[in-house]
Amino acid sequence: MVSETLLQEIEAGQGEYLTQAARRIPSVRQGKRTTLSCILRWVLKGVRGPDGQRIKLEAARLAGKWITSAAAVRRFVAAQTPRDSDMPVAPRTPRQALRAAEQAGKRLAAMGS
Repeated sequence: MVSETLLQEIEAGQGEYLTQAARRIPSVRQGKRTTLSCILRWVLKGVRGPDGQRIKLEAARLAGKWITSAAAVRRFVAAQTPRDSDMPVAPRTPRQALRAAEQAGKRLAAMGS
C-alpha cells in the first residue's frame, strides 16, 4: 500500500528511482556502495525494527520502475533508530545471560514444567 505522503512527495517532484536513492545512502560494507537489490529488499521485505516489527521503505511503481523519495528514506531510517527509552541501560554479559537462563530454568522447574 502506498502512503498518501509518498504520493504527495512524488507529485511535488521529490521522487527518485531506487538507484538514485542507493547512491545517496552511505556505504556500510567495507566501502562498497549500497546496491539496488538491497534497496529493493528494503521495499519488499523490510528490516526488523528495534521492537521486532517489520519496517519497509515506502516506494511506488511508476512506469515499471520503483520510485521513492528522500523523505521516505529519512522516515525509514528514523523508524529503525531506537529511542533512548527503548535502549537497555547496559547489555548483559554472557555470564549474566547464562545466570538469568539458569534462574529461569529453576523457576520453571519449581512451577512443574
